[in-house]
Amino acid sequence: MKTWLFRVVIYLASAAAGLVLADLFVDGFRISWLDVWGFLVAIVVFAVVQSLATPLVTRLARKRAPLLLGGIGIIATFVSLLVVVLLPSAGVRITTVGAWFLAPLVVWIVSAVVTGVLTVLLIDRPARASVTAKR
Repeated sequence: MKTWLFRVVIYLASAAAGLVLADLFVDGFRISWLDVWGFLVAIVVFAVVQSLATPLVTRLARKRAPLLLGGIGIIATFVSLLVVVLLPSAGVRITTVGAWFLAPLVVWIVSAVVTGVLTVLLIDRPARASVTAKR
């Protein structure tokens, strides 16, 4: 249960980091910072949609386009951003064509790195320390 909760927190933190860095570095990608609840909705919806879209896109790619299997993460990120942008309460807008190409890439890379780092810090290291302490 504790590991599952850490994984949820890690997933939400990585989604937030990806969205914030996209806001900082991608022209045409904007988060409405005046609406904090909207941003929290965007984080949760993004994380949920991405966690649901990844296995769905993987299944579709295996059946119909196996060459896309390497890009599953970026495709799921694009789909998740699309859903978040379409939600009026989420407070995230993508206004340029270039941002539609660059934002998923930035969000995908940042969230992957943050997920990896936080997983090592919050789950893997404590688990190894626990095993070592039991010996």
